[in-house]
Amino acid sequence: MKLAVRVKLLPTPEQASALEATLRACNEAANWLSSEAFTQQVTSRAGLQASAYADLRARGLSAQPALHVVRKVADAYAALKAKVWAGNLGAPGSERCARSTSKPITFGSGAAQPFDDRCLSWQVSAATVSTWTVGGRLKGIAFAGHPKQVELLARYRRGESDLLYRNGQWYLTATCEIPEVDENKSPAGLIGVDLGIVNIATTSTGKRHRGRRLNRCREQDRKLRGKLQRKGTKSAKRRAKRHAGREARRARDINHKISKCILAEAQRTGRGIALEDLGGIRERVRLKKPQRVRLHSWAFHRLGQFIAYKAKRVGVPVVQVDPAHTSRECSRCHHVDRRNRPSQAVFVCGYCGFAEHADLNASHNIAARGW
Repeated sequence: MKLAVRVKLLPTPEQASALEATLRACNEAANWLSSEAFTQQVTSRAGLQASAYADLRARGLSAQPALHVVRKVADAYAALKAKVWAGNLGAPGSERCARSTSKPITFGSGAAQPFDDRCLSWQVSAATVSTWTVGGRLKGIAFAGHPKQVELLARYRRGESDLLYRNGQWYLTATCEIPEVDENKSPAGLIGVDLGIVNIATTSTGKRHRGRRLNRCREQDRKLRGKLQRKGTKSAKRRAKRHAGREARRARDINHKISKCILAEAQRTGRGIALEDLGGIRERVRLKKPQRVRLHSWAFHRLGQFIAYKAKRVGVPVVQVDPAHTSRECSRCHHVDRRNRPSQAVFVCGYCGFAEHADLNASHNIAARGW
């Protein structure tokens, strides 16, 4: 399986200036090529390379960086077409879809730029890298990372590395090819995981990852974001951008912690994991506006992804089930009725009288469906 490992670069001021000039040159070239691709309606790698390779070389890029700029632009347009085809930008002809497809794709000055081993080499034991820049080869750039990340780089790094600039810091993201562990074909059972907002995740073993404190933080974030958007000044926009980054990092950190906890329990007990297939939940669910804000702002899909890729590394099987009526179905007699759920936290079966916490009851249903 492929895993992205990010480390932080620690360049000297001179090295940082060279990296900045290089990244700016690559992204300026990518913006120029994107504009040409949009005007000529040529977005394939082969077509862009044939028409623009010489011009990219004339802009000061070496052979390999020029090819990577071509692939970067072609991949961006391919991703845009995939989003349109999947309906992720709204229905064809809608205002949102037209706004996204009526202009060339642009790349910020700090957008990630891929480099292969001909352009960028790692000296993992010395914790340094050397890379091509527009001013020549730059050697001895120090980097720092968690010891486990450095070990992964030393053992499994393959392919390209991406250079990017975020919030005043330089980073390198490398792809590691990690061998998968043989999946457990005969698990002792499945742990059902019910995802929610009040309780972010509830397992059929009785573990609840509560979201009360997190929801308060998210509500404060939402109010601050709205206040800054209404203000609309440049300083307000800068502050909103910084705050959005912190909000995303907090959500990612919590998802990592929850997924590790669930996976550790499954691995310890020799069981697999059953998850709800929540694809398209934003289109299926009909909620009031305050509830929509809370639903759409949490990355349920990201939590499922974290559980899935961590499970592959240790051989824990993961299955996805249909989420329909899991919160209304009795886990004892399987009677389904919306009146079984008198409130958010309470489940009382109107047929057999079974009562339990609603999220725990749903997690039992998910485990049973997964099995």
